Amino acid sequence: MVERLVPDELWELFERVVPPAPSRPQGGGRRRYGDREVLAAIVFVATSGCTWRQLPPSFGPSGPTAHRRFGEWSRARVWAKLHRLVLDELGARGDLDWSRCAIDSVNMRALKGDLTGPNPVDRGKKGSKIHLITERTGLPLSVGISGANLHDSQALEPLVRGIPPIRSRRGPRRRKPAKLHADKGYDYDHLRRWLCKRGITHRIARKGIESSTRLGRHQWTIERTMAWLAGCRRLHRRYERKAEHFLAFTAIACTLICYRRLTK
Repeated sequence: MVERLVPDELWELFERVVPPAPSRPQGGGRRRYGDREVLAAIVFVATSGCTWRQLPPSFGPSGPTAHRRFGEWSRARVWAKLHRLVLDELGARGDLDWSRCAIDSVNMRALKGDLTGPNPVDRGKKGSKIHLITERTGLPLSVGISGANLHDSQALEPLVRGIPPIRSRRGPRRRKPAKLHADKGYDYDHLRRWLCKRGITHRIARKGIESSTRLGRHQWTIERTMAWLAGCRRLHRRYERKAEHFLAFTAIACTLICYRRLTK
């Protein structure tokens, strides 16, 4: 089970970003479970959607133990580092297409926690939103979360700035798409001017001018990525009280999407 959820290639990448285990100068204490077993338990919770207390005993570490380690690694930004490392490997192979990127968001209900708000498309019920930028083939480059009542246009600048410098097959690292596609939710002149200042060609649909039937020609790739995110069943509904934990599960889902492309 552990080797299936955490293959050797993924484990080698994770070892490069995980912080060393804390030492106990006084000695004693309980035996610390191996990081690979804990990582497998976290991936199982993320993909299956089970609660921490429902974690099968076959993994070794109990649910509270895995949850505790998950919190430690989330505070150390391990998941964002792992996502960037997988993107670096893809970029070094030339598997990232920067010619046409897309931005969009998806809503889900939230039972509790910060960065939540009334969802305008779900009768005002409390929810959160995942914002995403993908490259041309649908691999996620930058991800963020917010309350469901945050307008999509307010997430564009932070998401574009959040694209990490990623390795290329030849030349310097890259963090700027050549062209960015967006739907009518991003139809604002100040966003167009901001993208132009950064040297990014924009293709943002205009309200009341362009038919919505033309939006799917290139926008379907990011919608497919949203469907891939749904494969991480922990994201179907937000249960995490802390926003950093919800963002961590989102980063894990993005990492798994990119890792599957890496192993093809």
